[in-house]
Amino acid sequence: MDIFEYLEQAGGVARTAQLLSAGFSRRDLGRLTGLGATQPKRGVFLAPGCDADLAAAIHHNGRLTCASAAARHGLWLRSPPSRLHLACNHGHGKGFVRHRTVRFEGHPELPVAAVEDVVLHALGCLAPPSSTAIATSAVRLHGVPLELLRAEVHGDRSGPIRRALQELDLRAESIVEVDAQHLFRSNGIDFEAQVPLPGIGRVDFLLDGFLIVEIDGFAFHSKRADMLRDRHRNNTSTVKGFAVLRYMPEHIWFNPEQVVAEIRAVLDARNASAR
Repeated sequence: MDIFEYLEQAGGVARTAQLLSAGFSRRDLGRLTGLGATQPKRGVFLAPGCDADLAAAIHHNGRLTCASAAARHGLWLRSPPSRLHLACNHGHGKGFVRHRTVRFEGHPELPVAAVEDVVLHALGCLAPPSSTAIATSAVRLHGVPLELLRAEVHGDRSGPIRRALQELDLRAESIVEVDAQHLFRSNGIDFEAQVPLPGIGRVDFLLDGFLIVEIDGFAFHSKRADMLRDRHRNNTSTVKGFAVLRYMPEHIWFNPEQVVAEIRAVLDARNASAR
């Protein structure tokens, strides 16, 4: 592979040591600037149009982590962060959120922290449900053991991270379900998640033993078979005495007050009729 092609495949950024360890010679490095690469500082090469976050991580001698690394690992995060999050073992530089403690080996080629560090940094930095969504997806998608994460947090300052790990609800199967869980808890709404009901199947949430709350996915059911299955499921739920509320992600994210109000209205009506 040509050195410039390697540089582009590495996100457009690389240090001299990385290029040399990949088998390229000093002479190859000398050709990079002639091929269009730049050197913002000694020992760092950037390809035109390189990834700005990776370039900043290289420039500050750090690794992307927390919210800035979530997408790199395919972790659940609704919106990119407004500020860069870097794991640095030094106190130099400014204009970014600094995470000092690095416990695991990062990406072998890119300046990106290991998924375990990304989770621990997020739990200590971000508010829920952003932090819990990142942690939940790391466990569900990457198989990161909770025991491993718990073993890495010690001392009084790690108390919030330990509590967050203990309270993590891994039943959520998507980011919107994590957000729905947070919405319910924040409003004092008790729920069971991923509940199997005879003749109906598994439902996203069951409240007070009778109210089914389903969170529909991003993709609209365009196939007739999917639509028929959903109709049958809803009708069966009603026949068996369940009430059903269905929401899209947009409801949970952009109109949570309506969701809470509708759920409480159904619960209050049931409690009133039972008196």
